[in-house]
Amino acid sequence: MKKLLSLFSFGLLSCGNVVRVGPVAIPTQDPASRATPSVSFHSLTATDINGAPFSFAQLKGKKVMVVNTASECGYTPQYQQLQELYTTYKDKGLVIIGFPSNDFGGQEPGTETDIAAFCQKNYGVTFPMMAKVGTKGAEKHPVYQWLTEKAKNGWFDSEVKWNFTKYLVNEDGTIHTMLASATDPLSDPVIHWLDGTK
Repeated sequence: MKKLLSLFSFGLLSCGNVVRVGPVAIPTQDPASRATPSVSFHSLTATDINGAPFSFAQLKGKKVMVVNTASECGYTPQYQQLQELYTTYKDKGLVIIGFPSNDFGGQEPGTETDIAAFCQKNYGVTFPMMAKVGTKGAEKHPVYQWLTEKAKNGWFDSEVKWNFTKYLVNEDGTIHTMLASATDPLSDPVIHWLDGTK
């Protein structure tokens, strides 16, 4: 029993048939020692959930959370916390961008129309949602290539391992950190980042 409690104290959560523990460790090197990204975050583009182009140039000077979402995951209720976070901080310069993906457990099988209706009906989502993308392998979207490849982002290599992995990107387009699926969007690492307290 004692061992079981200690596991829960580290935020152990399950989704499907896997277990994720967060937050994910990233390099602790001095940010001043980062390499210059070969691709600018603000030069990226995507297609939004309604089929319109979405330019990341509009994100200059804003803090951005990029999160891969799914409608049938154990973490899907995080939409509620994401929306709460966005409502609280959007006027202070936060943009949350959701990228639906069917990469993990087939947990995002719907069309963009289905996903948009689901998000609105169940969670009142108002933050930008993009079209479905691949976050790994040969189908990896250019945004996720940038987020996960040091050669492009100048900071570190990473891997999206499940739905609701969160990347925090600073106002200047550099990665602040990556947080695992189990990390609540309203957790201290996110709030400290937004408030500039850590």
